[in-house]
Amino acid sequence: MKTHQPVGIVSIGGYAPPGIMTNFDLEKIVDTSDEWIRTRSGISHRHISDANTATSDIAVPAARLALERAGLAPEDLDLIVVATVTPDQPLPSTACFMQYKLGAVNAVAFDLMAACTGFVYASNVATAMVASGQYRNALVIGADTLSRVTDYTDRSTCVLLGDAAGAAVISPVPEGRGFLSFYLRADGSGNEVLNIPAGGSRRPASHDTVSAREHYIRMNGNEVFKFAVRVIEEAINTAIARAGLTTDDITLIVPHQANIRIIEAAAKRLGIPTDKWVNVIREYGNTSAGSIPLALNNAYETGRLHEGDVIVMVGFGGGLTWGASVLRW
Repeated sequence: MKTHQPVGIVSIGGYAPPGIMTNFDLEKIVDTSDEWIRTRSGISHRHISDANTATSDIAVPAARLALERAGLAPEDLDLIVVATVTPDQPLPSTACFMQYKLGAVNAVAFDLMAACTGFVYASNVATAMVASGQYRNALVIGADTLSRVTDYTDRSTCVLLGDAAGAAVISPVPEGRGFLSFYLRADGSGNEVLNIPAGGSRRPASHDTVSAREHYIRMNGNEVFKFAVRVIEEAINTAIARAGLTTDDITLIVPHQANIRIIEAAAKRLGIPTDKWVNVIREYGNTSAGSIPLALNNAYETGRLHEGDVIVMVGFGGGLTWGASVLRW
């Protein structure tokens, strides 16, 4: 990736709503068990928003934390990109709600949809815009309230999903730091593997779509697993090669937190020890676009990030989409 100036993440923030749904809570809703969920996904509990909380509401605390750590005021932002599949409303964008709530009066704002790969996609877009010199301080947010689109009669999906947000300030950085490469891909032929069938222009909301529960996430779990393990390997190998590095140079991998078995299988295929992979899936489950920045924030807060570390972020999700980035912290 060629840029006019080095650009990278200068601060990170994360937030999950206080409400918690445990595996034991799910036992009372669907035919499942704590042991079944933990052994197959690695998840113990997930955070769930209350009825009055929207995606921007959980994104605001994450964004404010990132701004505070960057030493920036909201007025210093000139770009806001929100990656989400659960916007507050179809119109306007959640990014515009964020701009208003934060008081970022000088920032342009728009949403980006790439499902669970959203934060990697949005980081690439923001990095290119900052590197061009047109903007200086970008706020990139990955946030989803998946509880709003979760079918709690479908045990194959409801045990996996939760709500959370992460935010990163992307700005110019010293030479030798920042993003070293990006690798993004998509394959629309796999659109039925993971989707929400209704609610768009193809199948607008109607009595029939609501009755058929078509406004909830539907997933072919076996296909997603095979896809994820394959593309994680591909994305990481390609991104680090573009950065002129090898797997030996990697300090930490921050993957999309979908399923512990996916992470373990990918780690084995790549030959990268699991202790180099950030894993917060036990506490949060799959939070879609919020997943990677939330995990990166956890790594920061637990002291796992140090200046000069090489971080790989890798995502995969509906679309199908996938991608990775290499960042020197």
